[in-house]
Amino acid sequence: MDLLTGVLVLLGVGFLAANLKLAYDYVRFLRRRQGALLTWRTPKPPQYAFALTLGGALGLLVVAKLVFLHRQAFGESMMFLYYAYFFPMSLTIGRGFYEDGIWAETTFIPYTEVGGVTWREGEHQATLIVISRLRNLARRLTVPGDKYGAARRLLRDKVGEATVKGTGLGLGES
Repeated sequence: MDLLTGVLVLLGVGFLAANLKLAYDYVRFLRRRQGALLTWRTPKPPQYAFALTLGGALGLLVVAKLVFLHRQAFGESMMFLYYAYFFPMSLTIGRGFYEDGIWAETTFIPYTEVGGVTWREGEHQATLIVISRLRNLARRLTVPGDKYGAARRLLRDKVGEATVKGTGLGLGES
């Protein structure tokens, strides 16, 4: 195996892991979406069109390698799947509040794992910072301005139900 093939296989393994994580997140979303309380779609990132174009180019490269060169294309295939399928699919996951937790920007956090929350308010949106009780990390959820009031009320109600414990961060205010 030459150096370039080795690097492409290594990249393929990394993209395989990313694809599996996104597929797992999407399946979790499909199971939870019936319990959605307040959700919204993530806006497309500024480089979204470039990512789709890259996915298309990788698809052409995979076809060329397999059909014309008769070479393996594992790394390129994993990158193609990521940019053309899994990344766009991940943007359809509804971020926000569910019956059993909060879907932040990068992962789902059950209410039982929430150790604290705080808000960072901006001009057109607010960001909810969710601090994990089990891990020493925080996740963020960008809340659109038109959903901000409903999100604060919903979170206040969850604290009132003692679903989210020990926040003490002024969530009772409307």
